[in-house]
Amino acid sequence: MSALAITSIALVGNPNCGKTSLFNQLTGARQKVANYAGVTVERKEGRLILPSGRHIQVLDLPGAYSLQATSPDEAITRAVCLGEFPGEVLPDVLVCVADATNLRLHLRFVLEIRRLGRPMLLVLNMMDDARRRGITINVEKLAQRLGIPVVETVAVRRSGVTALLARLDATIPANPVLAEEIGDLHAEVRSLLADTVVMPRSTDARDDALDRVLLHPVFGLAILAVLMFMVFQAVFSWAKPFMAGIEAGVALLGSLATNALPAGILKSLLVNGIFAGLGGVLVFLPQILILFFFILMLEESGYLPRAAFLLDRLMFKAGLTGRAFIPLLSSFACAIPGIMATRSINDPRDRLTTIMVAPLMTCSARLPVYTLLIAAFIPARTVWGIFNLQGVLLFSLYAAGIASALLVAMVMKRFRADKSEHALLLELPSYRLPDWRSVGLGLYERAAVFLKRVGGIILALTVILWFLASFPAAPEGALAPITYSYAGRLGHLMTFVFAPIGFTWEICIALIPGMAAREVVVAALGTVYALSGNKDMVANQLGSLIAAQWSLSTALSLLVWFIFAPQCLATLATVRRETGSLKLVGIMMAYLFGLAYLASFITYRLAEAFL
Repeated sequence: MSALAITSIALVGNPNCGKTSLFNQLTGARQKVANYAGVTVERKEGRLILPSGRHIQVLDLPGAYSLQATSPDEAITRAVCLGEFPGEVLPDVLVCVADATNLRLHLRFVLEIRRLGRPMLLVLNMMDDARRRGITINVEKLAQRLGIPVVETVAVRRSGVTALLARLDATIPANPVLAEEIGDLHAEVRSLLADTVVMPRSTDARDDALDRVLLHPVFGLAILAVLMFMVFQAVFSWAKPFMAGIEAGVALLGSLATNALPAGILKSLLVNGIFAGLGGVLVFLPQILILFFFILMLEESGYLPRAAFLLDRLMFKAGLTGRAFIPLLSSFACAIPGIMATRSINDPRDRLTTIMVAPLMTCSARLPVYTLLIAAFIPARTVWGIFNLQGVLLFSLYAAGIASALLVAMVMKRFRADKSEHALLLELPSYRLPDWRSVGLGLYERAAVFLKRVGGIILALTVILWFLASFPAAPEGALAPITYSYAGRLGHLMTFVFAPIGFTWEICIALIPGMAAREVVVAALGTVYALSGNKDMVANQLGSLIAAQWSLSTALSLLVWFIFAPQCLATLATVRRETGSLKLVGIMMAYLFGLAYLASFITYRLAEAFL
């Protein structure tokens, strides 16, 4: 039997086996995320250093239940494991990760990988949970029966990782498939379990006790609603000191960078373009990170799949499935990964419906707009004794997006020919304490994405908008020079369409770069008002400026507009790639614009009449 000194490995396993936590423990910050060539499936690659000093490339393959692929994720995993994916190097060793508390399910996939004949080893993860449940696994006998090395780990605490690294530093024997192994997999799993595993009880009493409350059809939904409500309260309450620090830092940096410069184009670019634009966006980073901190905590604890199960009945009535919950939740970060996550939905009808409503989830790019307007127009007072009024409104905006998605899905259900029912099959992982390392890496990735957008697309668009708002030059002595510029002329032209919903020409200008990235709307408003002769106020108090110049009706109309607003170009491009249809992209743009305009019109008119 030959042996192999490895230079690359691939982590494979069922969803919820702790594979990504292990990947994070092995690679830390030495990882990069991209997409596989030609498809929208996410590719995670990292690098680890073995005790001997050798460097190994680590590939985290998408979670799969079987090599008999029924989704794009599983198809990618199968192709990479077989060395059939174009441009992807065949890994030297397949590291199969299995949940030690659920071997009845996970061993079937282990055996499928075993039958490929590739060098492999098995990682029994979550061994602490297994011991706590009274599950006894004869690791030596299991390794003997499978004919491969077996390592015990607790990935969230790095337990066993040293042993895994030592095993990888040695050689992994080749794994020939024996003729007698080709048989019934359900039968092989039963034989292995009977010979190597003692399970005194099928589930943990702790999980049962929690599920009786958290999955209750009434109490469970109430708890979920309270959790989400408290999250949005925290977004406003916790972020204030951090936002104040960023505001002060940007103001100081702006002063240091521009005070010594003479008046002219360069100073105008720095003051009115870059600092007025980017400074207004950077301040919202703490709120975005707080929101994702809670989402990552709920995901790590094992609660999110239960929320999907809990909402299945409600979502089914609207024409969705509980399996759509995770993609829709991902859309709170950005509609792009949410739409990509619909690949886990096997039924094409349900997948298309989820794609079409995913943009209605309130993505993090809308958060700067929401918080700017709420802070400017809604007083920071307490209601009902304990709740922050601003947080209540923010929660209401998110809830309105969710309700709109359900209503749109319900309408789509009425018009589609296939009205057959599809049962939700979902694995519920054990409850566990969050892995702080994974949470930290998740927040780091989210901050990096946000800062990359600020430093890339938002910076570029801010500079372009500054140019359009500065040229051609206005006549000497003009009170509002920006009105003579390209942007000013275009903004006034657009008011013919948007005046009925209360939008000013400054808002109209900001909507254009907002099609590239929602956060740019705030930067664009800062630039426009800075070039309108309000430089001192814009530097630190854009919210105060618009509060003085806009009516409450206009602010409410703009808030409602962004619940439905047509999506950014990157999202529309993703829909085109995922569906292969320009027609569906056109339908999405049309219905979102129509909903946004109608809802803003009604809001503006009602506010004008009663406020």
